[in-house]
This record gives sequence, C-alpha cells and structure tokens, in this order.
Amino acid sequence: MAEAAVKCPPCQSEAVVKYGQTSNGKERFRWQQSAEWGRTFVRSYAYPGCLPTVKQQTVDMTLNGSGICDLRVLHVGSNTVLRELKKAAGRSAVNTSVVEGCCPEAITVEERRVEAAEGEKMWSVVKSKAHQRWLWHALDHLSGMVLASAFGRRADTVCVELPKRLKPCGLEHCYPDGAGVSDRHLPTAVHPMGKANTQQIERKPLTLPTRIKRLARKTICFSKSVFMHDTVIGLFVNRYEFGMPI
Repeated sequence: MAEAAVKCPPCQSEAVVKYGQTSNGKERFRWQQSAEWGRTFVRSYAYPGCLPTVKQQTVDMTLNGSGICDLRVLHVGSNTVLRELKKAAGRSAVNTSVVEGCCPEAITVEERRVEAAEGEKMWSVVKSKAHQRWLWHALDHLSGMVLASAFGRRADTVCVELPKRLKPCGLEHCYPDGAGVSDRHLPTAVHPMGKANTQQIERKPLTLPTRIKRLARKTICFSKSVFMHDTVIGLFVNRYEFGMPI
C-alpha cells in the first residue's frame, strides 16, 4: 500500500494534521505548529489559480508583454491575476544595491563614482488622455544602471521628487533631455540640457511599451486604475532594472 507525505505549502513541513473536508469532499489539512497561520490547504486544487507555479506565471507573463485578458490561456480569472499583482506591489523606487553599495559590481556612494546621471520622462495615461501619468527615471551615465524612478500626475511634481531620491548618490551633474520642465527646476549651469548625453536612457521609453502591454500605442489596451498602472511599471523596474526577485 503506497503512502504520500503531506507537506505544508509555505514551509514544506510534514507537521500537518487533518482538518475536515471541503465543500467538494476533498480532505483538508492544516499546519499544527503555528497558531498564527490558520489557513488550510488540500493536496490537489481544481482551480489552477491556486497553484504557486501559476501564480508566479501570471506575474512573469504580465511583465513580458501579456495583458490581463491574455492570461486566460492559464485558465484563471482576471481577479486572480489582479490579486497576485497587488500582492507583489511592495516595490522600491530607489536601486538600493547601487546607493548602499550592496552589490560588488555596483557603483557605491563611498567611492564617489556616481558623478553624473541621465534623466528621462515618459508620458502615459490612465483610462483617457485627461488622466495623464508621468514616469521619470534616472541612470548612471557611466555604467548605465538605473538609479531611481518616480511616478506622478504632473511632470513638474515628479521632476522635483526624482532629485530627492537621487540625493544619497552624491551626484555632481544631471543630464536632462532639455524639456521645459527641466529648465524650470534644474540650473543649466550645473546640469547641461540636451540629448547629447542621454543616448542610454532614451532607449528606456521604447523598452517599456514593448514589454508592458498597457503602455503599447495604437491599441485598445489601457490601464483602468492608477494603482495597477504604477504597480505593473514599478514591478518591471524592480525586476529588470534593480535586479530584485519579483
């Protein structure tokens, strides 16, 4: 007679006990050593959205050009996709591996090698063009590593917020693209304007619409909420620019 060990999904512990049955008649289990984690589980789920691999796949596909409706190929509902994206919404706006010098290949603040940064803005909308959304991000001029990003409703507000997040880097120069908002908030004597020194960061606004469907132009895809709009873009920046596990 064959027997299969039952393990707790979060910790893979075998210290589980039976906890009745579900409405479908499946046997239910619970981890007996934790009073805080009171959730129960079953060995096999009928709904694919309950599987950890499918949950991770929804995030991976979203950050690789798939929309919410495209994820129907996983046989999961749109609410499941939105719920998993919201769970992963704890993002960082600053590349801490660079600022704090945690990564050996990174440019550390103590070495004072972050001398100049390139700044670029990207315009997008939520629901309609009346609800504009601006993304500003900056990268190191020498290494090309993204340092920080900021979201906002108005370009002037975000242009002021981004230098505050870059302050720990000890930047000496910033190379904005020469837009009017940069002229109003950054002195040209210290921060030269123009596109001569922004070749690296000019590529970023092309990468984002290619990898995130809700930013694609000339389609009917769009964001319905500011929270999900900023969440998906923030997750992409955290994974592919900051190197964080998402």
